[in-house]
Amino acid sequence: MSNTYSQINIHCVFAVKGRENIILDHFRDQLFKYMYGILKNDDIYVMAIGGWLDHVHVFFELPPSKRISDIVRDLKSTSSKWINDNRFIKGRFRWQEGYGAFSNSRSQRDRVIKYILNQETHHRKRSFKDEYFELMLNYKIDYNSDYLFEFYDFK
Repeated sequence: MSNTYSQINIHCVFAVKGRENIILDHFRDQLFKYMYGILKNDDIYVMAIGGWLDHVHVFFELPPSKRISDIVRDLKSTSSKWINDNRFIKGRFRWQEGYGAFSNSRSQRDRVIKYILNQETHHRKRSFKDEYFELMLNYKIDYNSDYLFEFYDFK
């Protein structure tokens, strides 16, 4: 019997609805651990989860039997329910629709993992908006700005 083999690394990024800065210190690490558990229970090998106040990065191997859209949909819906059930924030937590998904070769793994785990330091110098546009540019993704995340300029 033959088997299916693959090695597809996906760096996925998604944001909080309205780009609110509400993924706070008091539950951020728990959220990332919870997300890891969601993915692990779905037989997805996770290499890194990180983020900052208004967004999350997830780096995982894509199994050949799964679709990125299904993985992200389930991760977002389950994690937002968990945040709401635990009342980590005032009001209702929601993720924005959509996400970015970028493939990376095995040789890029260490760099991507380090980048994701270093989000707090990274965002002292640059905004999520700048970071996201740079990802789109680096991966040469054509996009329509009408269909990107809701970016707001906070003063």
